[in-house]
Amino acid sequence: MVRTPADSAELGDFIEAAGLLEYDPAAITRIYAGHPQRLLKRLWQTLVPIGLYLLGVGFDWLSRRLKNPQRARSRAREAADLVASLGPAFIKAGQALSTRPDIVPPVLLEELAQLQDQLPGFDPALAMACIEEDLGQPVDTIYAQLDREPISAASLGQVHKGLLHNGQKVAVKVQRPGLREQITLDLYIVRNIAAWLNRNVGLIRSDLVALIDELGKRVFEEMDYCNEASNAETFARLHAHNPRIAVPRIHREATSRRVLTMEWIEGVKLTNLEAVRELGIDPDELVQVGVNCSLQQLLEHGFFHADPHPGNLLALPDGRLAYLDFGMMSEVSRESRTGLIQAVVHLVNRNFAKLSKDFVSLGFLAEDVNLEPIVPAFEGVFGQALEMGVSRMDFKAVTDDLSGVMYKFPFRVPPYYALIIRSLVTLEGIALSVDPDFKILGAAYPYFARRLMEDPDPSLRNSLKEMLFDGEVFRWQRLDNLIASAAQGSQLDLDGLLDQVLDFLFSPNGGLLRQQLVDAMVQRIDGLAWQTTLRLGKRLPERLQPPGLRQRHPGPGLDPRLELEPIRQLLVILNSLPGFEPQLLLKRLPRLIGEPELRRMGLDLARGLAERSVVRLLRDVLTDPALQNREALAGA
Repeated sequence: MVRTPADSAELGDFIEAAGLLEYDPAAITRIYAGHPQRLLKRLWQTLVPIGLYLLGVGFDWLSRRLKNPQRARSRAREAADLVASLGPAFIKAGQALSTRPDIVPPVLLEELAQLQDQLPGFDPALAMACIEEDLGQPVDTIYAQLDREPISAASLGQVHKGLLHNGQKVAVKVQRPGLREQITLDLYIVRNIAAWLNRNVGLIRSDLVALIDELGKRVFEEMDYCNEASNAETFARLHAHNPRIAVPRIHREATSRRVLTMEWIEGVKLTNLEAVRELGIDPDELVQVGVNCSLQQLLEHGFFHADPHPGNLLALPDGRLAYLDFGMMSEVSRESRTGLIQAVVHLVNRNFAKLSKDFVSLGFLAEDVNLEPIVPAFEGVFGQALEMGVSRMDFKAVTDDLSGVMYKFPFRVPPYYALIIRSLVTLEGIALSVDPDFKILGAAYPYFARRLMEDPDPSLRNSLKEMLFDGEVFRWQRLDNLIASAAQGSQLDLDGLLDQVLDFLFSPNGGLLRQQLVDAMVQRIDGLAWQTTLRLGKRLPERLQPPGLRQRHPGPGLDPRLELEPIRQLLVILNSLPGFEPQLLLKRLPRLIGEPELRRMGLDLARGLAERSVVRLLRDVLTDPALQNREALAGA
């Protein structure tokens, strides 16, 4: 066969693109800008259908047909179908846009969110050839058995079931032939479309080129199966302590950049309720395991599974929840994790002004943005939803309303947040298929509460103070609600929680609470001492009674344990905790005795009682009440 110069140029592009191991926009531009043959062919395949679609939308807009909600929905559905038909890079771009309410109108957002990353499988002979090329051995040498027909296929590759020579069942993921070359070409096209839109469409505030570059980086990471293998091993290590979570073991000796061999996990989809129940497992309980695991990923480890769709979550016969497919993982910095918890505190306290500042610190808004019109917008979104309490908030409805605010104001959605929302919305969708009344914020709040109570991070200690104090007044009901919520968590560390309560009590942030405790003790001990003085005074002969005691009568007896309200409240709350025993407090006595702040509290208590004693002596003991009354009337 004789190759033409055009064929040779296209082959050169193909080979050069296949050698790109990391996303490099400059290198991709250099490959295709100098050899336009393949580019022109692909442009014809993509821009013609995109152009025809945009012409139709433009006609609908000019004729005002888009004002009809049904027509707008129909056009949004067409857009999603078009994106799905254009190939892997466009599917990934559509999925990325489905989490960007600052760019995409709400109706299109909903349709793009339903994009399925599923394509027909490719020729099994090509899959076998890829395995042998990458692993350098015949298929029969690597596997005792390998099914030729795939069991599933997606945009990046397909999965075959196999058996190793040691008898272990495995799942073998094989990448599509020519995938890297097609992805680089499509990313080049999409990136140039994004640049043109940024230059020529003033309504678009976000940097679309940066969005495509972020997408390109993630897709290249996802195409490297060695990276996915490392992700799976990291995830397994982080959750090794959790007996309810399963992660397939990676077989490194049969894994490469385009081939991934992992343990075969036998289970049923979490959304298949009948099959889950047949295993003797409560689906609700397993959903809670998944929610707790996702929150731990987001708020503790900062390393989370960004694609928990039903096919990636399996219920196992032994009651564990298995996570599959670790190609799409993301990280959240410590600062962002703390910022998210602080935002929840401000949301619960209805402090929308501080909530808007949280969005600045989290990277959603520039520091020079005017927050005044955004605060009432937040109040409109969250105010009514909070009427029923955080635990009953409809997460999907709230995020939909928030999408409208983000589209209206100059928001820029950080990539990590977009993936978090996608992850939580997907997780809530799975949970709703199990329990129609499920509320993910209700399920998540105990975890937030536990983190707020147990985490020693100074920023979260300040957030705890914000949660518990209204100005300078300590709100016991808030502490009760917070500890009660934290106690609902399946992994409550009661010892750690008690230590954090004591840490807070004796920290600088606990000064107001310590003062309240001292004031309450002074008031109650003084009241008890005064009642005792009146009783003893009445037993003296009348001529020996001081003037102030002659016309006063003791009231009913006081039980100081019940009247020290802060202490009583604290004991009531602690007694309500599952597993709480007084010994847990007794074993902390050595620490309490050694606390400098406790000694200061003792001095403040003594000083307060001394001051009250002097006042009592001069005002209530040595002064005749009748004389006090006459002076009061004269003054009036």
